[in-house]
Amino acid sequence: MRIRLCFLLAAACLSLPQRASGQIWNPVPAKSDDFNGAANSPIDSTKWTFDLGNNNGWGNNELEIYCGPPGTQNNPSACDPNNPNVFIDGSGHLVIQALKINNTLAAGSWTSTRMNTNTNPTQTTFQYGRIEAREQLPVGAGLWPAFWALGSNFATVPWPGCGEMDFMENVPAGPPGNLGPTLIRSTIHGPGYSGANGLGQNFTFPNGSDVTSFHIYGAIWSPNMVQFYVDDPTQPFFIRTASDVPGGSAQWVYNHSFIAITNLAVGGNYPGNPSTTTPSPAVMLVDYVHYYQATPVAAPTFANPPSITVKAGATSNNTSIVGLSSMIGTGRVYLACSTTAPQATCAINTGYALNSNVVDFTVNPTATATVSVNTTANSIMPPAVFDLRMRFSLPIVLAALLVLVLTLFLVRTRRATPQLEITGLNRRTSSSMRNWAGAAALATLALAGVIMVSCGGGGTPPCGSGGLACPTPANGTTPGNYTITVNAYTVSNSGANPDASVNVSLTVQ
Repeated sequence: MRIRLCFLLAAACLSLPQRASGQIWNPVPAKSDDFNGAANSPIDSTKWTFDLGNNNGWGNNELEIYCGPPGTQNNPSACDPNNPNVFIDGSGHLVIQALKINNTLAAGSWTSTRMNTNTNPTQTTFQYGRIEAREQLPVGAGLWPAFWALGSNFATVPWPGCGEMDFMENVPAGPPGNLGPTLIRSTIHGPGYSGANGLGQNFTFPNGSDVTSFHIYGAIWSPNMVQFYVDDPTQPFFIRTASDVPGGSAQWVYNHSFIAITNLAVGGNYPGNPSTTTPSPAVMLVDYVHYYQATPVAAPTFANPPSITVKAGATSNNTSIVGLSSMIGTGRVYLACSTTAPQATCAINTGYALNSNVVDFTVNPTATATVSVNTTANSIMPPAVFDLRMRFSLPIVLAALLVLVLTLFLVRTRRATPQLEITGLNRRTSSSMRNWAGAAALATLALAGVIMVSCGGGGTPPCGSGGLACPTPANGTTPGNYTITVNAYTVSNSGANPDASVNVSLTVQ
């Protein structure tokens, strides 16, 4: 009995869903700064550099002049070395403070700091992984703190083509920003979806918390997917993928390296102007910036999906359910599809609330995705019109038909002309013309028939038989056998190839 009980327990253990063998993220940051130096100690120049000046409002009509730490080369004259805008406080924080230097609303009326990892001579860049900062933000009219990333190719590919990921932005509650202390916003900006049209979402702090307390702002970034979170990386509140942007993967500009940026702007198009109540100094504290790389994650396993048979242009019976399985705890997986069928597209719907192109293996070992294909109905024109062989002879046929129409028109006109005096000669001439016209019409019809038959008529085997390929109609999906490929990308993917793939057989009738 004891042996039997051991076997039963072993079988029960083996039947339990498998869990990931370790953490997704390496516990040691690949790159980090904890700002643990002594008070007013130097900021690590191998990790950070500083934007300087107003630069015509930085594209947003901002008011501040950006300053580096005291002693920074080319620091603007408005920067006060005795009251610096950025320094290490000796308590484990980096301090960024905005200071009002006059009472106007003109450019240069405030000073502040924007620091980034575009270090010289070598950029400190990031590509895929998890990046986050723990920050405490100030609140006031016109204040605009942010933690974000910019494509490292910005010097050669101007914004927004280089891409921008805003992990956190905060502006006042009133217009135009409409956030306030209990909300932050995360956004991606790229070609066709930038500025006010960026793809973003707000996060509301729970339990009465707000930006004046320390919070972690970050993202899990992998090929074709970005997951934004606040405080807990296992609970993203906003996910965007290459399937979500206008133009699809052609407009997804996040599969390359980026630099990290944190700053405190004042005024501009998004936050509006500061007021007499805006604090000076307005203090932003940065506890740390950490970048983690993923440990290898097991690829999901696809079940064998059912095939799809559909009539070209049909919008029903055009789906297949694809099953997937993976270890619990391996995180979220992005799914994308493509098809070999001409004039057709495919789409994925996983039913996942945060993004319909994503499956979640955080707590469940299985998932499903509905793959749909949208084909295009064929034209009602005869198939010969779209035959490649017919395209060469079609002008000849049209010319022949034009001659026929003109001939019949002349005959009709001749018959309709009044004849007051018709001599024997006139009668013979008219009869000859009618005979010539009739012969010309018959010859033209015969010529057209011969050309039509020789270019795709009854003597030619139909397309799809005898090794003859079917031509592709200009506006429809050609009947035939095709495939739909579904690709899966995990958070540890390097971007070269999908982690797993499966083909769905597609027959178009």
